Amino acid sequence: MGSVLVFAEHNGKEFKRSAFELLTAAQKSGHTVKALVVGPSADSIGVQLGAWGVSEVLACADESLKNYNPELYSQLVSDLLASEKPDYVLASASMLARDLFPRVGQKIGAGVASDCTELTFTGGAAQVRKPLYSGKCSAQVDFQNCAIKIILMRANQLPVGTAGSGQTTVKKIALTPVDLKTRIKEIVKGATEKLDLTEANIIVAGGRGMKGAEHFKLLDDLAAVLGATVGASRAVVDAGWVSHSMQVGQTGKTVAPTLYIACGISGAIQHLAGMSGSKVIVAINKDPDAPIFQKASYGLVGDVFEILPTLTAEFKKILQ
Repeated sequence: MGSVLVFAEHNGKEFKRSAFELLTAAQKSGHTVKALVVGPSADSIGVQLGAWGVSEVLACADESLKNYNPELYSQLVSDLLASEKPDYVLASASMLARDLFPRVGQKIGAGVASDCTELTFTGGAAQVRKPLYSGKCSAQVDFQNCAIKIILMRANQLPVGTAGSGQTTVKKIALTPVDLKTRIKEIVKGATEKLDLTEANIIVAGGRGMKGAEHFKLLDDLAAVLGATVGASRAVVDAGWVSHSMQVGQTGKTVAPTLYIACGISGAIQHLAGMSGSKVIVAINKDPDAPIFQKASYGLVGDVFEILPTLTAEFKKILQ
């Protein structure tokens, strides 16, 4: 029996939902499950993972890892994988991981499959698929001549199991000194504290049909009631109504929430490529022939400025 190492991302206080998706999948692999936790609070929060079938947590709590530095992180992870030699490494296809693991793969000669949407284990071997051509088709990923196989999964693609009552041991990892070419002195965060689009379970997104940045308050109001995150189409971002961090689509973020509410979005192929993996899609548009309705689970044809306040009021009655 081999081992699976899960790169468990967290915000310093709690683990991201995607970490539990990966741990659930790893438990079904038939391999020993270990977890890598990085950051100042790594050892203190790492003990939580015993409930998710983790036999050992490898924790590096060095203060210099508070902010992501590709040189530090890639050296740490490369050294660890070279010594641990896991059969598989599972990580979320987050911005951090998509930058980190290709560097690690190059350093240690590991195979890297990014942006994957399907993962199962059969006889201890991983069966992996990823979308191609903006989601028009998918391909099976095969690893050849790779002792270590790194799989980066899109968030919200795998089910989350139930935590048990197990315990784990925490092994503290020291950070090898690195002659840095760059130093991260400060990270200025955006004003919003909302959950990132790629992690959100519910997304309320607006398009050109919202007619102006001032009308995005209607989306904010609905999102506040639902506990959702607000997204946008590229047309809205290009118009300067909202920041690029809110863009969903081929040149923005790829999301797969349980519920995606598209408001005033026509449904250009580039936008559909970023949200077609949503479990339930609700489209609100005054044009009955809008392409978005071809992908929608439910469609509301009408004025978004009349429908949104009504939806918000009705959800308040039910949820609050």
